[in-house]
Amino acid sequence: MKPFFLFYYFVSVLLFLIALPLLIVLSLKQKYKESIPARFFLFKNPKFSSANSLWFHVCSLGEARALKPIFDALKNQKLLVTTITQTGHNEAKRYEAEVRYLPYEMYLPFWIKPQKKLIVLEAEFWYILFCVARANGAQIILLNARISDKSVDKYMKFSWFYKKLLQNVDIIYAQSEVDKNRFLALGAKNIEVIGNIKLAGEIKKTKAYTKPNTEVIVAGSTHAGEEKSILEAFITYKEQNDAKLIVVPRHPERFNEVYTLIEGYAKENALTLSRFSEVKNFASDLVLVDIMGELNNMYAISDIAILGGAFKDDVGGHNPLEPAYFGCKIITGKHFFHQKELFRYVHHVQYVNADEIDNALEMAKELPPSMVEEKINLEAVIKKILED
Repeated sequence: MKPFFLFYYFVSVLLFLIALPLLIVLSLKQKYKESIPARFFLFKNPKFSSANSLWFHVCSLGEARALKPIFDALKNQKLLVTTITQTGHNEAKRYEAEVRYLPYEMYLPFWIKPQKKLIVLEAEFWYILFCVARANGAQIILLNARISDKSVDKYMKFSWFYKKLLQNVDIIYAQSEVDKNRFLALGAKNIEVIGNIKLAGEIKKTKAYTKPNTEVIVAGSTHAGEEKSILEAFITYKEQNDAKLIVVPRHPERFNEVYTLIEGYAKENALTLSRFSEVKNFASDLVLVDIMGELNNMYAISDIAILGGAFKDDVGGHNPLEPAYFGCKIITGKHFFHQKELFRYVHHVQYVNADEIDNALEMAKELPPSMVEEKINLEAVIKKILED
């Protein structure tokens, strides 16, 4: 083994020992009760039963969903998936594939079996993962690869490290020319720009609900702190407009917390409130959707979508293709750095600060629905994945 690999491995073990008390505490939280024991203690997370297969690694929900058009084209192949988050894991289990959590790096030399290909989505760059998978004979493909505006300075500061990491990669399919140039600056080779593979995904609703006979606003994929700004804007807007607000938090462990928050605003402003899991209708002024997998169904009956994840600077935004597909007028924040390439394809979007949402709701009356005009072809990617 090379000296740097041994040094990096030693540091990974040391960091694990330092973080051990925190990991134990976090594993008690609902959000991490499955992922942390699986990733850091290998609890119910054995090696893949298959070798010499196609192994895909994704982080969370959005990347797991983006695999669908690729997996549709690989129906006759043995497919493996590793994820980081519990929501990503749950989504990946919808496919005909073996699904595991990606173990913490110090376990990987003993956990990884030889595979044909390792296809890694977006920005999941793990040094030991790449080294061990490559040493075991896998070709490594970075798919939908990106380096965000927010992260680029960090990558450049540690360019010596990423150069070592990227030496293990056979081909990079980048989201944009900007991403390609950033990878080139890090010493990467064999880079092709194909656009964002999420443009190839099929967007559909799973249930058909009857749209209320009034204006419907959906707050989709919201994070802590965003619901408060959206509720205040909606209450101001509702003083002059007949409208309903549907709130769909990004993470299910926040459902009760968000309900309590909305309940306070409802009582203060004499508005009705309901949980969608209990009533399955939209009779109330405020509706909390506390069931996973319903967001597209909500977009399908909404006039305006307030897309969360971009009103604070720590998330990076969420996928705008879904609300645009259903003809919603999109309002989102200005911190959408992880979704910048997707927003490039979506027209008629309002980008505002959290305290400007009420004005954006008024402005939406004068704007056409958002729309997407591009698609991408994954044929070259599929061919490369199947290549011996």
